[in-house]
Amino acid sequence: MTEIVQIKRLDDHHALAARCQVLGVELPIDAAVEPDGPLASSFVVRDGSAGERTVGNRWAVLPMEGWDATSDGAPTELVRRRWRRFGQSGAKLVWGGEAVAVDPAGRANPHQLVIGPETVVGIAGLRDELVAAHRDQGSTDDLVVGLQLTHSGRWSRPTGTPAPRTAQRHPVLDARTGADESSVLSDDDLDVLVTRYVDAAVLAADAGFDFVDIKHCHGYLLHELLGSRSRTGRFGGTLDRRLGVLTAVTEGIRDRAPGLAVGVRLSAYDTVPFEPGPDGRGRPVTDSGAGTPFGADASGLQVDLTEVHRTMERFGSLGIGMVCVTAGSPYYNPHLQRPAYFPPSDGYAPPHDPLVEVARMVAVAAELAREHPDIAVIGSGYSYLQDFVGNVAQAIVRRGDAASVGLGRMMLSYPTLPADLAAGRPLDRRSVCRTFSDCTTAPRHGLVSGCYPLDDEYRDRPERIELAAIKRRTRTNVRRS
Repeated sequence: MTEIVQIKRLDDHHALAARCQVLGVELPIDAAVEPDGPLASSFVVRDGSAGERTVGNRWAVLPMEGWDATSDGAPTELVRRRWRRFGQSGAKLVWGGEAVAVDPAGRANPHQLVIGPETVVGIAGLRDELVAAHRDQGSTDDLVVGLQLTHSGRWSRPTGTPAPRTAQRHPVLDARTGADESSVLSDDDLDVLVTRYVDAAVLAADAGFDFVDIKHCHGYLLHELLGSRSRTGRFGGTLDRRLGVLTAVTEGIRDRAPGLAVGVRLSAYDTVPFEPGPDGRGRPVTDSGAGTPFGADASGLQVDLTEVHRTMERFGSLGIGMVCVTAGSPYYNPHLQRPAYFPPSDGYAPPHDPLVEVARMVAVAAELAREHPDIAVIGSGYSYLQDFVGNVAQAIVRRGDAASVGLGRMMLSYPTLPADLAAGRPLDRRSVCRTFSDCTTAPRHGLVSGCYPLDDEYRDRPERIELAAIKRRTRTNVRRS
């Protein structure tokens, strides 16, 4: 295996280009970020029902999963602080804010946001605080703010213990989550869930959001449905049936909240599950017994976008005008969508240089953007680029490889990165996300989510001491194994 080189060790964009050449991958890289260049330009999102929205620049805040709401799913001050920082970022597209469950039973953790009649006022307040913080930086006329709606499906843990609700049986993942035949949702169960999604979208519209993201990524329920070829009934087998829930939810939103736009965050490709090998590096499970993942070839390891293009065509027919491209699942192949040098405690060392996965996601987003020009494609997976994120982001937008460049982990450590680049200021290198994965390790162990190494708010919290102990135990266990 080619040696992995930490990207922060690369001196300049020439060194990054040379490293990509060694790895045999291609990334577009500009020599310098222009304050008034492509990243400062606006673009238009066209929704089949809600009409056109102008987004004021090419930066997007990507949604993550919070572990710091109240037990009934309402925002706390930590959540409000995070959303204020999103508003201060300078990004003109806020893709969903964070994952918000449409059903308390579908939460991935006991402190995830839930949208319902009891919590919608607090969630509307999150948007209000974000917009107010953005207004302090300038105009909000070209700011577009969405809410990500989700059901965690197989990865549901609403009380802290696994309570999986699955789309189909999967021998490897069933064993990991404790799922069995009784965990599989029936068609009638999914009909009820369609109503939950539509009800949640109506509440989001009432709360002032511009769009909702019907989340189809990262191994959660609707993403799992996309790969449910072995499922029988109205929501499995053919691709049209696997898209049945999305179709019904979108049609319900068009009927009850026609002014609300619809977007989809999509795991455009997937692989079989990975596991740590004897050397601690990730390796694929050789026989998962679950068929071909969505967006993968027969090997379960390489990209095949045949069905993905058909899915994008369905999005277009439903009037969906924006898609955020991601990949895989943080639970069973985190190196795909969250490239990192330092793995989370429940993960594995990267199987190859993380730049390989950055380049793969950039290439997939570019193909989808070219083939489906009426849909605004938002890219992701860029935080690993660290000091070079602006150089690559600008080149991507310049080439038309994505309409917008989304940042997730970087928004926890350095939310004002877009604003700094837009103003021509140098990056604050002390705040650049170095993909330490503490923002994953901490919530995996029940701690609040945030950037413990680089954000003073979290660095000074007592949970940081507990997190350090968890990491020491993890390293010790890995060495012993």
